[in-house]
Amino acid sequence: MNAPDVPRYQIRALHTDTTVTVYQAYTPSIGLPAARQGRFPSSWKRERMTWVKPSFMWMMYRCGWGLKKDQETVLAVEISREGFELALRDACLSHFEPRVHTDRETWRRRLRESSARVQWDPERDLSLAPLAHRSLQLGLSGQASRRYADEWTVSITDVTPLVRRVHALVREGDTAAAARLLPEERPYPVPPEALDHLRPAD
Repeated sequence: MNAPDVPRYQIRALHTDTTVTVYQAYTPSIGLPAARQGRFPSSWKRERMTWVKPSFMWMMYRCGWGLKKDQETVLAVEISREGFELALRDACLSHFEPRVHTDRETWRRRLRESSARVQWDPERDLSLAPLAHRSLQLGLSGQASRRYADEWTVSITDVTPLVRRVHALVREGDTAAAARLLPEERPYPVPPEALDHLRPAD
C-alpha cells in the first residue's frame, strides 16, 4: 500500500546517534567472511563501485529475498553517520536533472569528479511491488569506496536468517507478522537543503 504522507524523496534508515545501517547482498564467499570479521575481506574489490541501500525492502527486491545468484548472503552494514553524510555531500545524481544541473556537460563533469552518486528508485512493499515514494541508493567509488570499507564501517551482520523468516511469513500470507520483523527505518535527520543537489523534481 502506498503511503501518501511519505515525501517522495526522503532518506529513511535504521540509525542511531552515530551510525546508519545500509544493506548489501553478496556471494557467501565474500559475505560470510565479512560478517565474521566485521570488515570486508581482501577479496572485496575496493576499486570498484559499490551500491549501498538504507532500505531493507529495496534490498529484498534487488536480491530476490537472497535467492538470486551471487546475492545469497544479505549483510546489514552499520557505518558512521559522519561517513554517510560526507558521501551525500560529495554525491552527484546518476542522471541529468534540469532542476539541479545547469546543463548536461556540467552534470557529466560533476559525475566524473564525484566519488559518490545517488539514484532514487521506487520503494517496495512486502510483495515487492513499487510504492509511490522513493528509496535512496548510494553508489561509492574510488576514495569513497575505500573509506566505506576501511574507515566508515562499524559492524557487519549477516541478516540472511532474518530475510528467510520474513520471506517465509510473506509466502504464508502473514504480512502483519512479517512487517513486525522489519528493521525500524525512520526518516534520517538530514536538513532538507542538504539534499537539494540530490533531489529531482517531483
